[in-house]
Amino acid sequence: MLFLYRIIKFSFQDIVRNIWLSVATIMVLLLALFSINTLITVHLISNSAIQAVKTKINISLYLNADSTEAQISTLKTKISKLDNVQQVNYISKQSAINSFRVKYANNPQVLTALRELGRNPLSPSLTIVPRDFNESNLVINELKTLNNPIIESHDFSNNTLILTKINKLTKRINEVGLFIISIFILISLLVVYNAIRVAIYTHRREIEIMRLVGASNSFIYMPYLFSALIYSFLSVLIVILIFYPFLTLLQPYLNSFFLNYNINILAYFINNFVLIFGSQFLVVAVINAVASLFAVRKYAKI
Repeated sequence: MLFLYRIIKFSFQDIVRNIWLSVATIMVLLLALFSINTLITVHLISNSAIQAVKTKINISLYLNADSTEAQISTLKTKISKLDNVQQVNYISKQSAINSFRVKYANNPQVLTALRELGRNPLSPSLTIVPRDFNESNLVINELKTLNNPIIESHDFSNNTLILTKINKLTKRINEVGLFIISIFILISLLVVYNAIRVAIYTHRREIEIMRLVGASNSFIYMPYLFSALIYSFLSVLIVILIFYPFLTLLQPYLNSFFLNYNINILAYFINNFVLIFGSQFLVVAVINAVASLFAVRKYAKI
């Protein structure tokens, strides 16, 4: 117990004596952690956006206006039995015109033109949802082989274009993110290494006295390891205190931008609090411990 008390006391003395160096070390670690959590947030947003877009992707078959309900039902059943099809939805002429009116409710010119037309110009349609977005082309190829007289036209738009762009952007963000993280890890190692080196220089006389009275190498090393753990704990604690208010401010903007999509980054960080910040503390603690070990071995000669 006395051994642990002395280690903690010596460690806090080191931090207080080199307070500005300690603050600088914690700030560098804080910037590294904030950047990492920001990159995690960007990664989650991009992945959520991709998944949200995928769920909205469907394929439309437009049917002849005079198609009977029996003909439509037969075609719907046939398409539903395709292996790669998850769901087939029937949109009647009336449902189509109702959706059209809602969509253009703020455009009086379109609504006026529709009233002057005096009839419903829209056709009934079948909306096909693939089981997997990656199998969309397989579904399209199967639909192209359908030879049914009630099929008037189809919409096989290249939905992959927007997702390809998002994937490229995500890949680029991840590459830049990994580069930034690597730079911050290197800087953190150097800063902690330098902080421990300065601390050893400050305590060089105490270390010499410890050796003279027979102190073990572990007793000399442990205070600096404990200091590294304190740096890690404080940096993670501060980033938590900063990052959650940041997410709280960000979430309403995400809700507005991704309207009708369930992208809740704040809930993700809350539900995975221990996993995210626990792993970050362990990684930072290991980095700091390694840096302190090298510094002590070189400058304290133990």
